[in-house]
Formats: sequence, C-alpha cells, structure tokens
Amino acid sequence: MDPQDEESKFGEFKAKLGRTWQHWMDRSTPHAGARWVVFGLLCGLYVLRVWLIDGWFIITYGLGIYLLNNFIGFLSPQVDPEMEGPGLPMSDSEEFRPFSRRLPEFKFWAASSRAVLIAFSMTFFEMFNIPVFWPILLLYFIALFFLTMKRQILHMYKHKYVPWSSGKARYKGKAPAKDDK
Repeated sequence: MDPQDEESKFGEFKAKLGRTWQHWMDRSTPHAGARWVVFGLLCGLYVLRVWLIDGWFIITYGLGIYLLNNFIGFLSPQVDPEMEGPGLPMSDSEEFRPFSRRLPEFKFWAASSRAVLIAFSMTFFEMFNIPVFWPILLLYFIALFFLTMKRQILHMYKHKYVPWSSGKARYKGKAPAKDDK
C-alpha cells in the first residue's frame, strides 16, 4: 500500500470527522440550557470517577485552574476600560453599547466541555496519576478562586458593568385609569 494513499485516506477521515463535529456544534448553538445541563452532567461524571478511583488530583487541579481562567474570560469585557479608556457609557448622554465578552458563552461552553472530556480521558492512564497531597491543592485552589473573583468583582464595580443580562426589557402598557366615583 502506498504511503500517500494512506495519508489521503487519513485526511478524508479527518475532514469527515471535522464536518460531523461542526454539524453537531452548529445544531447545539441555540440550545444553551441543554448544553449547560450536559456540561454539568460531564462535570458530575468526572467528579464521581475521581472520587471512586481516589486519584488523579493533579489533573483535577489543572482542570479547575483552566475552568477558572475560562470563567474569568467569560466575565471580562472584550475591551478593558483600564487599557483603552472607558468602553461602557458612564452617563445617560453617552451612547449605549452592549457588553461584549472576551470569551463568548458558546466558546466558553465548548472549551470547558472539551477540557472536562480530556481530563476524564486522562484518568484512564496511570502515568497521569501523580501522587500529591490533595488538601493542599484544594486550599490553594480555594484561595486562588476567592482572590481572583474578588479582583474581578472589584473591576466590574469600578467600571460599572454587569456581564449578564436578563434578556430584552419588556414594557407594560399604561395602567387603566381608575374612575373616582
């Protein structure tokens, strides 16, 4: 068999796999709630696996740091007001600009889900089970989480932005006038 023929078959398989993956990603785009439920189930399955096999804590720590980094990107504005001046309106006379994220929700979900799947698959290989004292990692992660979130919340408060919305505002019509009889 010719090596070039094998390469072309591998290329065809890779292209077909990429198209199939993109098709399912495109179909999942409008279903944000279902995507996050699946992500929650993946996280639960991962935590259950790590708890049952009692190991791979360094992988879990790395996953936690990665998810925290993604979450900070999700909460951060695309244009940092400290670096490029105020990007959000500070008074009523300024033009309203919607909040645009540094990491959009879909990419946040996709990257986080991929990370959980990779971490889950790593738990099947003994070479990734590096012995560590997990309470130290847990305490360090909790400290890192609270310090990072405190900094992020102070940044949000300082520049007066909220990274989520409750949807489009809905206005009710005028209340019917009451007759004074």
